[in-house]
Order: sequence, then C-alpha cells, then structure tokens
Amino acid sequence: DMLFAEMDGDVIGYSRIWWRHGEARRYCHFALLLPEWRGKGIRRCMLLYNEQRAREIAAAHPEGNKVYEAQALETETHWVNLLLHEQYTPVRYFSTMVRPLHEDVPALPLPQGLEIRPVTPEHYQHIWDALHRAFQDHWAGSPLNNEEIQEWVEDPSFNPGIWQVAWDTHENQVAGAVLNFIDEEENREYNRNRAHMGPLGVRRPYRQKGLAKALIARSLNVLKTQGITDVALGVDSDNPTGAFNLYETMGFSTVETSVKYHKPMD
Repeated sequence: DMLFAEMDGDVIGYSRIWWRHGEARRYCHFALLLPEWRGKGIRRCMLLYNEQRAREIAAAHPEGNKVYEAQALETETHWVNLLLHEQYTPVRYFSTMVRPLHEDVPALPLPQGLEIRPVTPEHYQHIWDALHRAFQDHWAGSPLNNEEIQEWVEDPSFNPGIWQVAWDTHENQVAGAVLNFIDEEENREYNRNRAHMGPLGVRRPYRQKGLAKALIARSLNVLKTQGITDVALGVDSDNPTGAFNLYETMGFSTVETSVKYHKPMD
C-alpha cells in the first residue's frame, strides 16, 4: 500500500493508501514529492497508482458508497491543484489551533457529581468507548480497531498521566475526557515545547454543563507544569457540537487550515 519514487538511488517522494468505513467507505491516500521534482508528472503518476491500488482493495469489500479521500493544507498549492485537476471536490475544512500558556488559565470547576480520577490500564477501554460515543455526532467518524488501539498504546507519546478524565461518581462511568500528549521527537525537530490536546470528547448527557471548558482548563494547567509553552489541537471547522467556538473562547486561535477532498470511486 506504499509507493516510493527514487532518482539515482535517492528517495524523492512516497505515497500511501489506507481505508476507513463509515457512511461511506473512504480510501484515504497521499503522495509526497520533493519540490524540485514537481511539475514533471511524477506526483500525478503516484496519485493514479494510489487510486488503482484503492480499487484493488475495494474489489474485496462489500458493495456500497466508496470514495477516494485526500487531505491538503490550503498552502499546499501543488497538491491542491493536482487534486482539483483529477476531479476531487472539497468536502470539509479543518483548523489547527494553538494557545500559548503564558496567558492566564481560568479556574473552572467541574460540574456537580463529576470527579477527575487517575488513569490506570483497566480504564483505557472505558475511556475509548466513551470517546467513541461522544464522537458519534462528528463527520465521517469511525471507531479504532484493535490493531489501531494497540498502536496508540505503544506510541512513545502515549502518556495517561497528563490526561484529564471526568467520571460520573453516581453512575461510575466516563462523562468526558481529554487525551493530551507531548510529541518529544516533533518538539526536538522544531525546537519548541508544544503539547497536543485531544482527542477531546464529552458524552451527550453531560454537555452544556461546562465540562469541556473545565477539562480544557485543567489540561492547560497540567501541561504548564510539564514546561510546555503552547498547546495545539485540531478541530472540524463545521463541528456540530460547536467545538470551534468553544476553543476560541478558551484562548485558541487558528494557525492553519486543511481541507478534505473526495472523489467518487467508479
């Protein structure tokens, strides 16, 4: 499911394809190519290879709505223009938002009847199941399979010690959670002290009570104690739960926008 482009033994680009299911079965792909090799038709060949491989995979899947899916930052004009040329259509916009931690963090209490508990391994599945239920309102959402969950647990940035998970003390169930993480390798590469917030989700019965704001505020304070200077998150700009506006009220601002593109699979 990967393709490498080489010139004189050096890799100049690569592509990958994978798939997810939801309302439509989405065959996701990308094709990266060094700038000096663009404009020669190489990247288009890689894209067409991705589509061919996607069709081979799709042939073994049940009939139904099937689409190619690609994503691009608005600033990636070469990739954007190629997708548009190949009849891809923008379907959704996403924002990367950042909040500096030198600004004050508001003290926001948890709603009555909820408490934060330390996370232990036996909680992982409960937390993920709660987040999956919280994300049922989200566009093109799909649960992680067991293999993806295991990869998530084994990732070097996996650190439940900086999560914020709220439990309903009466029902003994997860009401909402923020799974924060710090990518040390990324920070070294970009010479910064950044954390990432999310996924963040609140289950339907606990919304409109201030829980999301309280979890965000607690997360910001915890991350500040880790020496973090700013926090980033990604959000669907059209999120039906109003997440984009929520993050703005908590001091986050957009630093870049990306677009999901779809193309029907014939």
